[in-house]
Amino acid sequence: MNFMDAVKSVYSNYVGFQGRARRSEYWWFFLFYLIAYSVLYAIDLSVIGFPALSGIFALASFLPSLAVAVRRLHDTGRSGWWILISLVPLVGFIVLIIFYVSDSQPGVNQHGPNPKGVVAAAADAVTGG
Repeated sequence: MNFMDAVKSVYSNYVGFQGRARRSEYWWFFLFYLIAYSVLYAIDLSVIGFPALSGIFALASFLPSLAVAVRRLHDTGRSGWWILISLVPLVGFIVLIIFYVSDSQPGVNQHGPNPKGVVAAAADAVTGG
């Protein structure tokens, strides 16, 4: 999944907490969020003087960010409730980073088919291989 596909996927599935999200979808969206927020914050400070645009962007992106994080946890075979470990200072952040960089659980799990397998099957169908 490339950068634009990941951003489109996250925003088109903005309240979809079911299913699985590949590492590439999660991390491309994370990069998009960091860049967009930083640019908007810089514009806010230089033009407006307070973080209006970046605040609106953060609010608009809250549910999509939460949904893709939960789907990423699902992809590793974990419950989305693990997101609450972020409430534990420092340790929660480290645990979530480890979960987010972990490889997908192979095959089908309780949250659906492996998105890697779905992409590979689609590629095989297109190429005939």
